[in-house]
Amino acid sequence: MTRRFALVDRDGTINEERHHLRDPDELALIPGAAQALIRLRDELGMGVVVITNQAEIGRGNLTIEALDRIHERLRVLLAAEGASVDAIEFCPHRPEDDCACRKPAPGMALAAADRLGFALKDTFVIGDHASDMGLGRAVGATTVLVRTGHGIEEAAAGMPLADHLADDLAGAVAIIAGLVQRGGTDGAVRST
Repeated sequence: MTRRFALVDRDGTINEERHHLRDPDELALIPGAAQALIRLRDELGMGVVVITNQAEIGRGNLTIEALDRIHERLRVLLAAEGASVDAIEFCPHRPEDDCACRKPAPGMALAAADRLGFALKDTFVIGDHASDMGLGRAVGATTVLVRTGHGIEEAAAGMPLADHLADDLAGAVAIIAGLVQRGGTDGAVRST
């Protein structure tokens, strides 16, 4: 069996939601997010891939170089707390571009699985948007909707696609730990 992975949304799940984050200095971790990622890696032995839609690139409001600086800042903030991620996948397209990578399309998950060699059916997808849950459904993953970021206003659209509901990333990881320890990924919705 290959190593299991969690595909984790960035804005509103790992770091605080900022409307169209463009400045690395504005990036701040959600309290407890780094510790949750540590638990995924160290306690559960999982890989972690950040998956993020970045339409501001397609709109011409953010460069790839600026996004790289934001992601470097994210890695630095996580490392300062002892956390890390295996990869960061992003979609640079606008919603109207109808690409294969913008969530809920499966492109970023497929690319990560191909590059890192993991089975998508054994994956967990965590995020604060219905599109995150849609991505999880598209690849056969177990999905966890978090209430941070846009999670509360996205609940109506996201819940039909979510297997589980959690207050935050730490709560999502607690649910995943329970599922892994039981050896299952049942679809019963529960909250933390």
